[in-house]
Amino acid sequence: MLNIKVVTILGANGAMGRNISAIFASFGQAKVFLACRTKEKAIKAVEDAYNSVRAESILPNLIPIDYSEIESAIKESDLIFESLAEDMQLKKDIYQKIRPYIKKDAIIATGTSGLSIEELSKEFEDKALNFFGIHMFNPPYNLTLCELILHNSKQEVLAEEVEQYLTNVLKRTTVKVKDKPAFLGNRIGFFFINEALKLAYENKDEGGIDYIDAVLGCFTGRNMPPLTTADFVGLDISKAIIDYVYENTNDVYKESFKLPEYINKLIEKGNTGKKSKKGLFYKNDDNKLNYVYDIKLNQYRPKNQYQFYFSNEMIKNIRNGKYEEAIKVLLDDESHEAIICKKMILKYIIYSIYIADKVAYDISSSDDAMVTGFSWLPPIAWMQILGGKDKIVELTKKYLDENWQNTIENEALLNKIPKVSKYDYRLFLKAKY
Repeated sequence: MLNIKVVTILGANGAMGRNISAIFASFGQAKVFLACRTKEKAIKAVEDAYNSVRAESILPNLIPIDYSEIESAIKESDLIFESLAEDMQLKKDIYQKIRPYIKKDAIIATGTSGLSIEELSKEFEDKALNFFGIHMFNPPYNLTLCELILHNSKQEVLAEEVEQYLTNVLKRTTVKVKDKPAFLGNRIGFFFINEALKLAYENKDEGGIDYIDAVLGCFTGRNMPPLTTADFVGLDISKAIIDYVYENTNDVYKESFKLPEYINKLIEKGNTGKKSKKGLFYKNDDNKLNYVYDIKLNQYRPKNQYQFYFSNEMIKNIRNGKYEEAIKVLLDDESHEAIICKKMILKYIIYSIYIADKVAYDISSSDDAMVTGFSWLPPIAWMQILGGKDKIVELTKKYLDENWQNTIENEALLNKIPKVSKYDYRLFLKAKY
């Protein structure tokens, strides 16, 4: 197994950079250099890293440095982790600065959420085979998913050592994936989020954003509804991931990644979500009322508390531990809202399986990705509780178009899907909107 004693984090003042620093220092017990443009930012990053895990023992391991001190830190490091903004040229520029000082056997990693690992690796020339994508999810202390991305088949032996280190030392749920846009977790997660954003526009007469979040609430197997999730992540970050997939893929589901124009307009106004205190939602500081952006009116209004028969009955059954009854309510209800919900769950299942087959090394990775990266009820577990493969085929014929039917009726793909998920679906179905 790799012996990682010293780590340098580039861009340690960002949310991911500082939180990942804490993971290396706590679980990995490594000496960690937190490199930022200024010493002040690096000192603040150390404070934030400590606060993310609240373990005093890691403080001596966290060393703030600015970029003028980077040469000595890189020379000492067994692993260099770049956590800069999602900008290809920005990353390449810092790689050029550090390349001469990297030890021969050091591991080099980028935390990019979707940029090409192969393209980035070219900056390292003879050290390119030591370069990997190591994509963790935020906050990494709570979300353990770690996507390990290779760009060359010659990396396989070293990749096994890196995987063992990530899994056994850093306690990550490590999923090995191929170098494809947005990789696996974000490819599935932002597929679902963008489909929900599009549904909000299509249903703007019914209420739009808060309406769709009520239709796809926590009772469908998530800690927060999908559009609330987009606001939490940041509309600008969501846009970057969704646009990148749209621009760099050309499969049958490409249009699922076409971002609705109202999101661009919100971003242009600086309304990027929770971090800017206004996005799809905002809370009035004076009276604590929750507001939502109304797509039809092009203005904010008080958030509605929608009530639907199917969701109320599902929540009631979930609260009483009657999970099968809750699913039966959903399957039997033919209201507009229940049909939207069923269609979205079916799309989630089918797309997850479809993309895992192309991006991951086994279909079960889709369950790992969605549980440990998003805390969502995973696709194979959804397939299981809806009645299995045959039932999914039947429901797809009833509710979805030919593209979806063609995917799920593919025998070769169906044969790769496990009958049972390793995750207990009951942990994810919440008795609330």
